[in-house]
Amino acid sequence: MKTRLETLKNNWQISKNWQLLYPVVGTTGCLYTGFKIANNIIDTPLWISIVFGLGLGLTIMKLCLFFISKLESKWIVKERWQLIRIFIVFAITGSSSMFVGRPIIKWLGITTDNFNLIVYWFSFIFTSLIFYQILLVFWGFIFGQFDFFWNFEKKMLRRFGLGRFLNNE
Repeated sequence: MKTRLETLKNNWQISKNWQLLYPVVGTTGCLYTGFKIANNIIDTPLWISIVFGLGLGLTIMKLCLFFISKLESKWIVKERWQLIRIFIVFAITGSSSMFVGRPIIKWLGITTDNFNLIVYWFSFIFTSLIFYQILLVFWGFIFGQFDFFWNFEKKMLRRFGLGRFLNNE
């Protein structure tokens, strides 16, 4: 009978032990996100937040696995574990674009004190979206998925109407 580790490796097409890093990071990220959401939503003792966060984290993980199964045929990757890596890149890019966008907006002097709230949020989202495009390719390169994210980025830029700036490939 196969061990659970061998089953995990077979299900995700993991051939080298270092590739187990991605399921571990993905699972940890989902559980941590569940805990952070639970801790911010409910004002209860820590152990209740941990229990609620664990349930929420498992729900987030199920949702990610559902999305992976739906996108598996659409996104062309060599091995199934690379889909986890792609999801991790998307998560890091979204978070880091917000962290980069906030100081830029502040540096430009756009705050809620001197601008309408709608103008502030529109500017913040627009700035973050610009940095998202750049950081998506950067983090894709760092995680070894440059080709996937460069093709993804070109498709996104074409949808934004900026395809004329790309060489026709």
